[in-house]
Amino acid sequence: MKIGIDSYCYHRFFGELYPDQDTPTEQWTMKGFINRARELKVDGVSIDTCFLECTEKSYLEELNAMLDEYGFERVWAWGHPLGLERGLNPDAFNEMKNMIPLAKTIGADVMRVVGSNRRFNQENHKEQLDRLLVQFREAVKTAEDYRVKLAMENHLDFTAEEMLTLIEAVGSPYFGVTFDNGNSLRFREDPVQSLELLAKYAFTVHLKDLAENPKEAKPTDWFFFSGVPIGQGVIDNQSMIAVLAKTGFEGFLAIEIDHPHYDWRNREDEAVALSVESLRKLVANLKS
Repeated sequence: MKIGIDSYCYHRFFGELYPDQDTPTEQWTMKGFINRARELKVDGVSIDTCFLECTEKSYLEELNAMLDEYGFERVWAWGHPLGLERGLNPDAFNEMKNMIPLAKTIGADVMRVVGSNRRFNQENHKEQLDRLLVQFREAVKTAEDYRVKLAMENHLDFTAEEMLTLIEAVGSPYFGVTFDNGNSLRFREDPVQSLELLAKYAFTVHLKDLAENPKEAKPTDWFFFSGVPIGQGVIDNQSMIAVLAKTGFEGFLAIEIDHPHYDWRNREDEAVALSVESLRKLVANLKS
């Protein structure tokens, strides 16, 4: 079982601050993130397209060569924060389709995509899913041409059963899920049970650990369960790894810390390093 890091862990260094975060003393480039991942000796990286300096071919080829040199597996991650906006943003749909060949340029066989967002989850889910079904059936044709698998994240928008229904309706081996265990818990589902339902369609995985009740948070806040290093929260990541192993998961486990718990505010790099260490132990436990 391989371990990786999602670049969103470092969104503060890429210029995206949450209200309770401080401006960092340094700003990162994507190459800087990749170098940090190398220092942490992981197996792969998930590259959020929203943090790229540009998408020119020459630049992406430089990143591809760098990733090859370091031996990294990679995921091309599109859609932060609103993705397709529940199927109502045609410009976003065209952007997503145009990103598929760029995934190949960077050497990625999996592209994380986003259909909706938590701010839309009170709207009619069937209507959202019906629109997304039309769009993903069209987009997957391009994905098949380029042999890039589209992996829709559960983005605090749909239940695991709704995700399963959409995947089966699209009906392509090039359409599956980016399973995010933290988003599952925040949506008040059991992450292990949800993963058991979707594991055979999982092309990539976001692994988080979450602690309840950060300072000043309310249970109705999406970040009520905020990020802590893996092993220090409430998620049973050992069982999740076991489910993935049982189903023959071939990707890497991408650590993602989006909104750090108050105790870890402005300490995301330390939290990532501890998560890598803890995740290695969980993987070792699986082998023993």
